[in-house]
Amino acid sequence: MKGILPTQNESPSNLLNMKIELKARWIFAVMFVWLAGYAIAGAQPNRPVSRGELLYTTHCIACHTAKLHWRDDKLAKDWASLNSQVYRWQRNAELKWSDDDIAEVARYLNASHYHFSEPAD
Repeated sequence: MKGILPTQNESPSNLLNMKIELKARWIFAVMFVWLAGYAIAGAQPNRPVSRGELLYTTHCIACHTAKLHWRDDKLAKDWASLNSQVYRWQRNAELKWSDDDIAEVARYLNASHYHFSEPAD
């Protein structure tokens, strides 16, 4: 196997072939990195993620799967009880969320699972 650096016995045509091969490898590497970056950027969510969704997926999803929200004996029966349950569970987990954080998580859960009528503010 030939090395990358030319030896004194290399002919000019071999040197030219080595330069072409190195240039081709360089172009391939640049294209690979560019395409990989493009693919990663395309994998990002196309929709904005709400604060409620971020809080829920960060702190709650470990124990709460989608099945929890669709079970027959769910504790959230309306908008007020949904807010109460979010407050209850964040308190049990000692998260110390603000009222705004609780409302954001309740809005996210309502939009994604429950579809209760929200009261006018």
